[in-house]
Amino acid sequence: MAAHKILIVEDEQVIREMIAFHLSRAGYETLEAADCRVARELLADKRPDLALIDWMLPDISGLELTRMLKRDKDYEDLAIIMLTARAGERDKISGLDGGADDYITKPFSPRELLARIQAVLRRSSSSDGEAVNAGVLELDKAGHRVLASGNEIKLGPTEFRLLRFLMTHPDRVYSRAQLLDRVWGANVYVEERTVDVHVRRLRKALSPGSANDYIQTVRGAGYRFSTRDDSSI
Repeated sequence: MAAHKILIVEDEQVIREMIAFHLSRAGYETLEAADCRVARELLADKRPDLALIDWMLPDISGLELTRMLKRDKDYEDLAIIMLTARAGERDKISGLDGGADDYITKPFSPRELLARIQAVLRRSSSSDGEAVNAGVLELDKAGHRVLASGNEIKLGPTEFRLLRFLMTHPDRVYSRAQLLDRVWGANVYVEERTVDVHVRRLRKALSPGSANDYIQTVRGAGYRFSTRDDSSI
């Protein structure tokens, strides 16, 4: 099995080389970039499995780079861990809301970094399989089919993409703007209320299979997919 390829986006050379050294020792293939421009070139040419992105970079911020990547259909499934000295709760929330899969504050130990990388890669690989199961639902990515309690549910292409995204990112709230970016794409300009229309269609389609309650509205925040009942929404 080929080694996972990891892109390190860090402008401080000493830190970047230290990270690359420990990742190489652990069996990973490493790529290095000191700024976002080089990072984008390596992403296009080398297609890494995971990116470690520092928050403070010389051209644009790592947070903005993360947001750009998650709005891009080519990189929406790229696993991302943010590295930063910013340890405040608001900063962590901003990083995660921006699309990062995890967030590590400096200074960190090589052991912690490797453990976080392994955990994110496990989650990423589990969501890349041909089928996603949750409650009574089974979504077959390759076959573009959805089953509820064994019965096929007919979905339009947008509802399928919306359900696929929510099922592979369960128990997390996404705003309408975030769903537009992740499901419709960064270069598609439609109103946020469009999300509400497709959520209603998706719930209606899932209703015969008693799975419509999995698409939950969180007042003032957005939507989430969860098989757990939450009476507080």
